[in-house]
Amino acid sequence: MAPNLRITLIAREDGLAGHPDIRLQSKGYQVITHTRLSSVLGFIYSDPPDIIIIDLFQQDEESRTIVSKLKSDNYFSTIPVIGLLSESVIDDFDWESCPLDDFVAIPLRYCELFSRIELSVQRIKRVFDHNPLTRLPGNTSIQKSIEKYMGKEMSVCYIDINNFKPYNDVYGFSRGDEVIRMLARIMFNAVKESGGGFAGHIGGDDFVFIVPNDRAEEVSRTIIENFTTIVEEIFDDEEKERGFYMARNRKGEVEKTPLLGIAIAIVPLDAPHIQHYGKVSEVAAELKKQAKKKGESCMVLDRRKGSG
Repeated sequence: MAPNLRITLIAREDGLAGHPDIRLQSKGYQVITHTRLSSVLGFIYSDPPDIIIIDLFQQDEESRTIVSKLKSDNYFSTIPVIGLLSESVIDDFDWESCPLDDFVAIPLRYCELFSRIELSVQRIKRVFDHNPLTRLPGNTSIQKSIEKYMGKEMSVCYIDINNFKPYNDVYGFSRGDEVIRMLARIMFNAVKESGGGFAGHIGGDDFVFIVPNDRAEEVSRTIIENFTTIVEEIFDDEEKERGFYMARNRKGEVEKTPLLGIAIAIVPLDAPHIQHYGKVSEVAAELKKQAKKKGESCMVLDRRKGSG
């Protein structure tokens, strides 16, 4: 059993609420039950669980809509959704309109439900390369997406947090992880609200998003503005007034360290000199170095049009 697994149980007030949650908690799972279907998606979007179990016994449209919306979103689609179904509807169930990952028949056999939960967790680990901290697609998905859009009027944008290591050293890994999660959500929301695209997490404080060329700079500005606002909340007034905090550098010497910022390298995939995935990474690394030299949050666009 996965320790501290967080489960969202969705059931109408006249359904199964109050029954499975007790049994799930007895197995060590953290369970939150939602009986108001109209507010469920908001809760999931703000605090995504590890597993969703939804009561579909009544076959109502609202419950099906919750499942279809989650599975149509590339950020939340990775959360396993297990449906609780009446045996009488299983043969004729519309799996396409309600894309469940698995199901358990009602009346429930709890040994089966527990097994389905564990299998869902293991399946996600095998099938997806999503980062466990941010839930964003990882390196395999990133490379496939870049190769998919190669030569098209799309830009791949690499994000790196400036001065992240000293921040981790001074404030601790839990604070550092929270910064990473916040940047992931900022980037994902900016891409989604601009009209959609791809958002991925390379690892650590390195991220990638892909959007059409004409939206790359706008999305980058939005990410920088929102991250800057967040940074204002994670430092105290004295540090914000000074514009730095004290931290050790790589030589072990204590020095003034600027507050967190981000560097964004924008690489258009239709540029003539971009012919393969390796070249994208090479150009992005050069651009990020330029961006970091500026000492504050900024973006740098690859404007070369030649073939070299």
